[in-house]
Amino acid sequence: MPGLLPLRSCNPAAIETLLDDAFGADRRTRTAYLLRADTDYIGALSFGLIAGNRLVGSIQCWPAEILDGDGETVPLVLVGPVAVSPANQGEGLGKALMSAMLDAAMLEGNPPMVMIGDAEYYIRFGFSASETGGWQLPGPFEPSRLLLRNDGDYILPLIGIVGPAKGD
Repeated sequence: MPGLLPLRSCNPAAIETLLDDAFGADRRTRTAYLLRADTDYIGALSFGLIAGNRLVGSIQCWPAEILDGDGETVPLVLVGPVAVSPANQGEGLGKALMSAMLDAAMLEGNPPMVMIGDAEYYIRFGFSASETGGWQLPGPFEPSRLLLRNDGDYILPLIGIVGPAKGD
């Protein structure tokens, strides 16, 4: 199994190359990038997997929030991208990255997490679209792919707009 490192320990150019290889060079046009606008990933929840001297996987988490109809915001963690080198897919690296991130999230108070992803894959990690039907994003998305994990039982709005955390 490749070694797990904090993502900040990984070469930024290698991270970008991995993301291009895993998702294509047009990845920056996706709605998920609008959710990360003007924010930096959360270091405590973002990891890389190194095999030899090569980055073969990464997971990033970002500060996000949901704005309800009353103008109130609730903080969320945006999970993704979860990237595995095409040459290493099927080796359990995505599962290892998700498990490491979820273990770290428990130490951070188990915050509510949102992601755009394949429900059939991410359900094993507690993600579901069952509570996000009234949520909107700042770009196009398939509602069945907007997933939430709220193991901390935080009170979240039924209707709202998810976006990047504005900060104070």
